[in-house]
Parts: sequence; structure tokens; C-alpha cells
Amino acid sequence: MTVLASLAGCGSESIDRPASVTLTTDDRCDVCGMVIPNHPGPSAEIFYADNRPSDHDNPARFDSTWEAFQYNFDRLDRDWTVEAFYVTDYSAVEYSVSESEGDLLLSTHPEAEAFVDAETVTFVVGSDVKGAMGRDLVAFSEAADAESFQAEYGGSLAEFGDVSRETIAQLGQA
Repeated sequence: MTVLASLAGCGSESIDRPASVTLTTDDRCDVCGMVIPNHPGPSAEIFYADNRPSDHDNPARFDSTWEAFQYNFDRLDRDWTVEAFYVTDYSAVEYSVSESEGDLLLSTHPEAEAFVDAETVTFVVGSDVKGAMGRDLVAFSEAADAESFQAEYGGSLAEFGDVSRETIAQLGQA
């Protein structure tokens, strides 16, 4: 069952959008097929109107933010409509960075309450900290948190509208 949350929009408009869901070990990434909670780093989920992502019910699920953008760019080319695009909000969770085989890895947080609307965050793009698929876009609802993360781990800052196909292609090669 999909739960709808009413969010205030610009002016007097309000829209209904599906609420984020907890990703479990039954959920595999719609790009690479990996079990999402079993891997480090940010997760994402995208709900589409009138379409079934990868032949299953909404949302489309991802073990990395850059894979979510890659998938979404392809769906937008097919004229799909996004109802909601959620990413892990590292301002809202107690995250950790650990080292494994010389890589800095970011903790994963697949719980529904860890997700935030991707259009409202500041991303740290391509930091030294890796997720499931290497360098990623790490989202923060608080810009100051993104700036602190960037100061410690590098990368660049971007808003949702700044993320381009070229940004994603570069992360996919890193």
C-alpha cells in the first residue's frame, strides 16, 4: 500500500506524492542488481506516475545516487513523469565513515525516515568517500553539513538542477 504525504508547494498549491519506503534485503538496485542494504553509501528511490520501473511496483530502487540519476535521465527521455525522487539525507542520520582496503566507505541508511526529496538538498559530488558503486553524490538537507563534509572529504557542491548527464558519466568512470 502506498502512503501519500501532502506537501505544500509554491503559492497555494499542494501536491500529493508517495512517501519514501524502507529498502530491505528483498530490494535490489534497478541498475546493477545488488541488494541495497548490503552495501555502503547513499541509496535512492524514485516513484513514477503511470509507469512500472523495471517491471515492478514503485519505487525504482538504487544502491547509489548516481545510478538513480542515470536511470532517471533515461526514463525522462521516454517521457516518464517523476512523482517523487528521494535520496539518503546525511544531515538526518548518524552516519559513519570507515576504511576498508584503502577506501573510505560511507554508512548506508535504507530506512524510510532517512530519505529526503532530492530537489531540496545540497550534494557533495565525487568526494573521497565511496558508496556501493564508488564515488557518488552524497546528499545533505543542511547546506552547512554538506560544506563540512566537503571540507573534510573533498568533492564539489551541487544542487539537484546542477546534476547533469556529464556529472553522472564522470562518477560512473571514477
